[in-house]
Amino acid sequence: MRKVLAFDFGASSGRAIKAEFDGERITYKEIHRFDNIPIEKDGEVHHDVEMIFGEIKKAIALAGDVDSLAFDTWGVDYALLDENGDIICSPFHYRDERTAKALDKAEEKMPLIDIYKKTGNQIMNINTLFQLLCDENAKKAKQLLFMPDLFSYLLCKNAVCEKSIASTSQMLSPESKKWDEEVLEKFDIPSSLFAPLTDSASVVGEYNGIKVISVAGHDTQCAVAAMPTGNKNAAFLSCGTWSLIGCETDEPILTEESFRLGLSNELGANSKINYLKNISGLWLIQETRRDYAKNGESYSYNELEQFARKAEPFKCFVDPDSPLLSAHGDLPNKIRKYCEKTNQPIPKSVGEIVRCIYESLAMKYRLALEQISECTERNFEVLHLLGGGTKDGFLCRMTADSIGIPVVAGPIEATALGNIILQLKALGDLSDIESGRRLIAKSEKLLEYIPNRNSEWDEAYKKFKIIIQEETL
Repeated sequence: MRKVLAFDFGASSGRAIKAEFDGERITYKEIHRFDNIPIEKDGEVHHDVEMIFGEIKKAIALAGDVDSLAFDTWGVDYALLDENGDIICSPFHYRDERTAKALDKAEEKMPLIDIYKKTGNQIMNINTLFQLLCDENAKKAKQLLFMPDLFSYLLCKNAVCEKSIASTSQMLSPESKKWDEEVLEKFDIPSSLFAPLTDSASVVGEYNGIKVISVAGHDTQCAVAAMPTGNKNAAFLSCGTWSLIGCETDEPILTEESFRLGLSNELGANSKINYLKNISGLWLIQETRRDYAKNGESYSYNELEQFARKAEPFKCFVDPDSPLLSAHGDLPNKIRKYCEKTNQPIPKSVGEIVRCIYESLAMKYRLALEQISECTERNFEVLHLLGGGTKDGFLCRMTADSIGIPVVAGPIEATALGNIILQLKALGDLSDIESGRRLIAKSEKLLEYIPNRNSEWDEAYKKFKIIIQEETL
């Protein structure tokens, strides 16, 4: 009986899942969970690494006997270490506003289209390259570690840089799968800043007799590794705090059209390219719930969904990725201001606000999938919705109705399962990712949502596209 411990850290919460594999079936349970609340002080937003590391040690103690452990986290963020291997300061959170004008600074060093053609990442001011441009500590740092590699390092003191998490940085070439020397030179970043690159599913050290494994450090790539299908015409939607929608390809797509559409090439755990779009996800619902709670109105997620179901459909839309909605705080009023700016009816009730978010996400998924289909010249037959968003039946239903193809929801614990099968691969218990996917498809509960398309969705989609275009003018 193989026993492994998977740490799955999102930007808003962290979990530890203990799994057992008997050669035929994976069983697992969550043994520890905690809120991952950023530190906000003096106008800056940081990750509380000391708190997170304390929770890691609690989980290891609770897990008891395990053969290995591994971490997956959100992308782009990092810690800087000094010459003694100590963290210089708490890692910045990607929502810290210091990067608000980073793209203007970057353009002075290298045209954004050239950066894209070298690295393949959707140009976003939160990407690691642009964070470093605004980080005063970067010049005095000896080493940079991405978040999952940081937690492994804190346990086993062996510094590595796993390729899937590195591919979120805007500095790694999706073609060579190495650091792009021209980008590093233009931004005056020494290649020595980075730990040695390592493949997904590699043993990197030990902690108290437990093997520390580098899986796919980026949580999206862990989720995609657990996609329960071998269908080449399947798309995926990893849905949690962020929504990442895309498909697997053999080669990166680095065209000007791909750049214009904001599509990204990231490395998957199986060395394929995950060609995708980053879309703000359930963070919008989470933040809205927090804002209402601050004002004395506490609602469960189920209550918010029920309010939304009763609200008038297709009343108003927002672009989930609008800069107006990207920062913490007062999201319901920001949505109202967005609607006012774009000459739409202004949502007033809780249900109207939440329904606006749900419908806007479903519309944005349709837009992104159409763009990906255009750039890949592929027609998708099914969308696999992976992760925490699968628990939200209202969103799953809206997504199917919006995109017009079946949505298969599950597994709920896709990210953790991807982490687990990659550990099993590193330990020699699974031969490859495909065998892990087949295992997951046989054992996990999947729900299929058949689209109920009608003219109302199509008319609303036309309205949505006009509104988000007007907002950018």
